[in-house]
Parts: sequence; structure tokens; C-alpha cells
Amino acid sequence: MRELRLTHLTYAGSGKPVASVQFDAALTIIYGASDTGKSFIADSIGYMLGGARLDLVAEADGYSQILLGLLLPDGSPLTLLRVPDTNTIYLHHEDLRELVTRPADATVTALHTARSKNSLSQFLLGQLDLTDHKFRKNDAGATRSLALADLIHLSVIPETRMVDSLSPVLHSAAASGKTAAASIMRLLLTGDGDPDVETGLNPGQRRVNKGKITLLDQIIVDLQIKLTTQENITQLRARQALLQASIDEHTSTLRAITDRHLRAVTARMRTAEELATLESRLNEVGDLVSRFLLLEEQYRSDLDRLDMVTEAGSLLGFFQVGTCVFCGAEPQHQNPHHGELETTQLHLAVQSEATKTHALLADLLPTIQDLREQFDHLSARRNSLLDESARMDREIEATEQSLAPLRERMEESLQARSVIERNLELHTRIDELEERRSRLDGQEAGPAARPAGYIPTRILSNFDDTLRHTLESWKVPSVDFPEYDQYAMDVHAGGRHRANRGKGVRSVLHSAFTTALARYCRDYSRPHPGFVVLDSPVVTYRDPISDPVGVDVDLTSTVVDQFYREMLNFPGQAIILENDDPPADVIDQARIYCFDGAGSARSGFFPAAVSATRIGSDQLQRRGL
Repeated sequence: MRELRLTHLTYAGSGKPVASVQFDAALTIIYGASDTGKSFIADSIGYMLGGARLDLVAEADGYSQILLGLLLPDGSPLTLLRVPDTNTIYLHHEDLRELVTRPADATVTALHTARSKNSLSQFLLGQLDLTDHKFRKNDAGATRSLALADLIHLSVIPETRMVDSLSPVLHSAAASGKTAAASIMRLLLTGDGDPDVETGLNPGQRRVNKGKITLLDQIIVDLQIKLTTQENITQLRARQALLQASIDEHTSTLRAITDRHLRAVTARMRTAEELATLESRLNEVGDLVSRFLLLEEQYRSDLDRLDMVTEAGSLLGFFQVGTCVFCGAEPQHQNPHHGELETTQLHLAVQSEATKTHALLADLLPTIQDLREQFDHLSARRNSLLDESARMDREIEATEQSLAPLRERMEESLQARSVIERNLELHTRIDELEERRSRLDGQEAGPAARPAGYIPTRILSNFDDTLRHTLESWKVPSVDFPEYDQYAMDVHAGGRHRANRGKGVRSVLHSAFTTALARYCRDYSRPHPGFVVLDSPVVTYRDPISDPVGVDVDLTSTVVDQFYREMLNFPGQAIILENDDPPADVIDQARIYCFDGAGSARSGFFPAAVSATRIGSDQLQRRGL
């Protein structure tokens, strides 16, 4: 897309200090007190770009040249020089910012006419590659070429037009200009001009057209029968937006509950795995304890028997060493076959066995105790895991019970959305067929009750999306579902057309329409000069006497601040003129002029030395300075 860039506006005169403002390639903000020349800057830009008239302020007395600096699409500089109250514009292919005395490189006329081949409009449109575009200028089908004024009207918005109830696309309230305005909007949004209309159709062509119209009528009726609702496209989109919000909410809830269910199932699986391992270990430890208890019992039984043998031997004297209990012989007199050795060895064997059994029992008892402690710990852990499993089972059951109705409602919402989407597709198809039928009908029957060249719904929807995104990013209240109504040729938002809103909302809707149109043209490579000039775009206004209560919506500081911040992201060049201060973070990122009106070095557009003379109060009110 080829674009122009404004670089400066300068007033110069012999013996006069230069009055000039420079424009940033992205964002320039000029703000400050009233009666400092801010609105005069916007009017001067429009005048230098082919305007027919400029009401000069008293401060401009003695200035003989107005200079407007441009960068052409190829990046080369151009200075437009115009003497006030004349229609000749001098072209200088360099950047000039003071009184010019040398001859011009070329001269053009400021006014565009159909026969003019040497106008500023033809020159700049040629730089933008837009000289071949034509559009309808009346219902009869007559066409004319695109003029620069058609684009400037939609990009340079003075304060008087900003708050006017007249449609942003109209030059005046006269009915004669509505067809041309509608055609220009169609050209900007679609990129397609209007062909020259022939004188008419012969009888054979009219019969063919009639057959085509009849067929299209039947197809349209068939499609309308398939519609399952009486809602129009706007109502369907509104319901689709609400339904999508409900689906998003259900999706979020489903995701949260599904995550809970997944976490519960995962935890239940881990618990089951740990419980299986623990059960195996518990059985193993229990078996060891049982076996060791039997061994303990065996050891104690052996010790009891050994004690019984020892006690019996002691009573009978079998284990005493010395005089034989049977014959009374001393050991030295006992014969070799005497039972002393056997008796002593039996006693020693019993004592040795008892000692060994006690040692084994002493080793066994701590082992049994340790195994019992392990068994108790494992049993406690098993009970804990069983409780945890039961809790996870309850959690799984609860989430499954919650998921069932949610899934059912989600399915119903998705089915309802599908129905809405099918109806929207049918409406789109019907609109396309009605547009085709209208063209055929216009060829035969002449002008209809509304312009023959409608903007296709799908293209209009893209522009409406840009407009809606603009207002949402500015956080403007009470302007839900904004769209451009091509039949009323006005912005419709919040259930009302812009013309029926208060001055504050009218100005903000006009600003949003202008910036959205520029953004759309840039995104889709449509005709546009590439810059916007907005005078008082977010003025807050409410007349407590003449305006009924509720006719307007107060614009909060949030809207104003958000407007400035979003304009930092505007893809083209923007020049904003306002009374209130922009946010501090915006001041740091844009080119700023503050006209304080206090007689300082920059009290207004014109140097302070010539600011003492003011125009009359009635002219000030008319000019909005």
C-alpha cells in the first residue's frame, strides 16, 4: 500500500517569525489551552490538501505563505506552497520550512474538476496509484473519478465534523451526495470501483435478466426456509458471542474438574500400587513372625526339658562328682568300669545344651520384636492407604458426577452454536444472492430505493471486527456490538446509531470509525492517504440544559488514557489535537506540542509576539479555537 506522510505545517511571511509544527512519522499530539490555534492546524492541513476555503485567524495576518511538507510514497520530500485565498499550489521537490523566494518546480490547481489534468488531486492520486478508480455518483449509474478530497474527508476530521450528528462518510445532509458517499465506502472496503453504466438492455437481455431474477428469488426463498430463526445477522452474532462466552466458561470448568478427576485417578493408581507392595511385605513379615514364634516356643520347650533333666539328676545325685552314691567308694577306689565318667559327661552335656539354647533364644527375641514393630508399622501404613484409597474413590465418583451434566450442557451449547453458524452461513449466502439480484434488477429497472452496489457482508464483517477491536481497546462503555450500517450510512453501537448519541460519544465513535477505516485499508491494501488528523477525538461533553439526561455517556479518564496508548500502536501516521493532557507514558513516546496560552515561548501555534491580537468571540466559537 502506497502512503503519504505529513512532515510539517508552516506559516511564513516577510518580517514575520515562522510559525511551524513538525509531525512525527507515527504519532504527534498537540494539546493545551483553548484559543491557541490547535483546530486551526487541522483546518490548515485540509486546506493545503485541496480545501476550498480557510477562515484565517487574526494571528495569521501578515503571513503570505502556507507550507505543508510531505514525504511521497517513494520517500522523496515534497513541499506544497499556497498563498491564502488563492487556488494555485506550488510544488517544490524539497523540504522547505521558511519563506520561499525561488521558483516552483511545478504548479497545480487546488480544486479538482472532471476536466482538470493538472490538479493537486491528480498529482497526489498518481503518487498513490489511485487515478484509475471510479465510483457511482448518482442512482442513474453515472460515474466519476476518485478525487483526493474523497479520501481527505475520511482522514482529516476537524472538531466541527467530529461532534456533528451527520454520518462520518457524508459531506453534507443533501440527499444527492449519499450515493457517491456509499460508493466511496464500498470502494475503500472492497477495493473495487464501479464500471461505467450502459444506456440500457434490449428486450432479449431483459427477458434473460428476468429469468435470472426469478431463479435467484426461488433460491433465496429456499434458503430462507432453511433458516431456523427469525433473528438477523446482528442478533445472531450477539447470541453467538454470548454462547461462545458460555462455552468458554463451561470449557474452563470442565478443564478444572477433569484435572481434579485425573489427579484423583493418578493418586488412586499410585496408592493401589503402594498398597499391593505393602500387602506383599506385610504377608512376608507376618509369616516370619509366625515361624520365629514357633522357634521361640521350641527353644523354651527345650530349655524346660533340660531343666527337668538337671533337676532329676540333682535329686538322684547323678550329676555329683565324688563318692559314689551307690557304694560309697571314693573316686580313687572306684574301678574303671564305674559310672563316674558317664555321669559327669551327661551333666556337662546338659549344661552345654542349655547354654547354647539360651544364646539362640536371646538372639531370636530381638528379631521377633523388630519383625513385630515392622508388622505394626506396615499395618498402620496399610490402614492409611486404605483410607486414602477410599477418599480417592469418593473424589473420583464426585468428579464423574459433576462431569456428566457439564458435558451434557457443553454438547447442547456446541449444537446451538452449530445452528447459529449454519444460520449465519445462510444469511451470508442470502445477502450475496440478494446483492446479485439487486445488480440484475438495477440493470433492468433503473435506480432502486437503496444503492445498487452493496458492500458484501463478509467484507463488512471484517471492517466491523476492526471497528469493534478499536472501541474495545479504548475501553469505551455502552457501545456494544459496533458496526457500520451501510443502509443508514452511519455507525451503529450500543443499540443506537451515532446520530442519536450525545456529542461525547459521537466524537469517540467518529474517531474510532476514522482510525478503524485507516487500519482496515492498510491491512487489506485499500485506497487511503496513510494518515489521520483528529481534532478533539475524545472530548467529554454533556449539555446539562439542552441534552436530556442519559443521552450521552461520560468518557472516563480510563477511556482517554487508553485512547492515547492505543494510538501509539496505530500502524499509520496520526496527528491528534486535544485540550487535555495525554498520559505521561505517552508523552515520552510521541512528538508532543503543549500550547499553554500563557504568553510563554510556545503559547500557541503562532509565536507569542503575534498572539496579542485575537479574533472576535463569535468567530472563535465558530472556528472552535
